[in-house]
Amino acid sequence: MRGINRPLRWEIEDQMKLHGYSLNQVAELAGINAGNLSRALNGVARSITIGQLDALARLFGKAPGWLYELYTEECISEEKWSRRRLIPYLVRCAELDRHDCIEPVISKLLDNPKNVSIIFAAAEQLFQTERLREAEHFYQIVIDGTKDSFSEMLAVSHYRLFLIAQGTDAEKNWRAVIRFEPFRKRLPEHLQLAALLKLTKACFALQKWDEVEKFGDELAELSMALCRTRVKIESERHLIYYYGMGLLFNGAALEKRELYDDAKKYVRSYANLEWPEPLDESGKKEVEMFRILAKANLYTLEVLTGNEGIIDEYANYLANLNRLNESLAGLIAILKSANTYGFSADHVLPRFSEAIHAFHSFDDDLILSDRHLRFRYHKAMYEFRHGRIEEGLDEALHCLSLARKMSRNEDYVRCTALFEQYKAYATEQQIESFLKYPVRAV
Repeated sequence: MRGINRPLRWEIEDQMKLHGYSLNQVAELAGINAGNLSRALNGVARSITIGQLDALARLFGKAPGWLYELYTEECISEEKWSRRRLIPYLVRCAELDRHDCIEPVISKLLDNPKNVSIIFAAAEQLFQTERLREAEHFYQIVIDGTKDSFSEMLAVSHYRLFLIAQGTDAEKNWRAVIRFEPFRKRLPEHLQLAALLKLTKACFALQKWDEVEKFGDELAELSMALCRTRVKIESERHLIYYYGMGLLFNGAALEKRELYDDAKKYVRSYANLEWPEPLDESGKKEVEMFRILAKANLYTLEVLTGNEGIIDEYANYLANLNRLNESLAGLIAILKSANTYGFSADHVLPRFSEAIHAFHSFDDDLILSDRHLRFRYHKAMYEFRHGRIEEGLDEALHCLSLARKMSRNEDYVRCTALFEQYKAYATEQQIESFLKYPVRAV
C-alpha cells in the first residue's frame, strides 16, 4: 500500500513547518497514530483517510474541505478504485458542496457500470443522515447509470427519491408517485411494506381513491403473505400494523366516496383484528390502537350518515381522547354533516377552540395538511349557512392560503369561487387579502 501522494504530502509538510510542529506533535494534536502518519508521509505505506485530512485541516486552521481536490489520488491509482476511501470522500464532498471534486470522480466511476454501487452507497449514507438534497443528486446518478431495470439498487433509489419528494406540494407528490409506482414490487420485502404504506398515504392526501384502494389491498395482502411464510422480516412495525393500515385506508377511501355502509364493513374488520399466529406485546399494542381508531371512525361514519343524535357523544369521545389529529378528523365530519343535513354544531365548536387554533401545526404534514384544508372549507360553508358572512370569508381566505401553499389547484379554484360568492359583503381588509391571490383555472 502506497503512502500519501506527493502534492498532498508536500502541502501537509509545509503546514507542519509553518506551525513549527514535529510529526509526533501533529499526530497527538490531530488524533492520528504517529507511526501510520510517519509511514504515509514518507511514502512507505498506508494512505490517509478523509477524516484524518479533516483533522489536519482543523489543526492547521484551514477551512473544511482543505486539499480535497488533491485527495482523489488517494482513492484512485492506476485505474484501481478504493471503495473504502471513495464513499466517505464523496459523502464529505457532498456535505461541503464540493461539486468541483465530485463531478470528476463521478465521471470516472461511470466508465465502469459496476462502480455505480459506490455512488449508491454514498447516497445511502447521506440519506440516513438526512442530507436529502445531497442524497437526491447521487440517487439520480444511480438511476441514470443503471441499465438493469430489475436491479434492487435501482428500485431502492427510486424509492428514496419518492420519499425525498414528499411534502405538501400536491403536484410534486403526484409526479413522485407516478415515477416510483412501477418499481414498488422490486424492492426488498421489508421495504415493500413501508413503501406501500407511504404510497397509500400519499394517494390518500391527493384524493386518488382508486390508487388508495389498490395500494391498501396490496399492503394487507403482502403483510398477511409474509406472516404465512414465517420468514423473519426486519420491518419497522409488527406485520399486523401494515395489515390493519391496509384495511383502514380502504375504509377511508370508501368513506370519501360516501359509500358509508361499505366503509363500516372495513372499520369493523380492523376493530377486532385477527392474526394467523399468536401476537407478542408489540402486536397486541397495534391491535389495541386499531380498536381505538375503529371506534372513532364508526362515530365518524354515523355522523356522516346524518345521525345528529350522536354528535354530543362523539364530541365527548373526541374531548376525552385529546388527540389533535382525531379532533381535526372528527370536526370535519361534524361540519360536513351539519352542512349536509342542516343542523347546528355551534355548541360543539367552542369545546375545541384550542385544538382548532393548533391545527396550523399540521401544515407541513402530508395527510394532516390536507385535513386542515378540508376543515377550513367546511367551516367556511358552515359559517355562511348560518349567516356569519365575515367569519365565513375569513375561513375561505384561510382555505385559499392552504390550497395555494399545497399547489392544490382544484381546491384553490373552489375556495376562490366560494369567496367570490360572498365578496359583496367582504370588508376592505378581506378584499385586500383576496386580491393577493392570482386567478387560476382548473
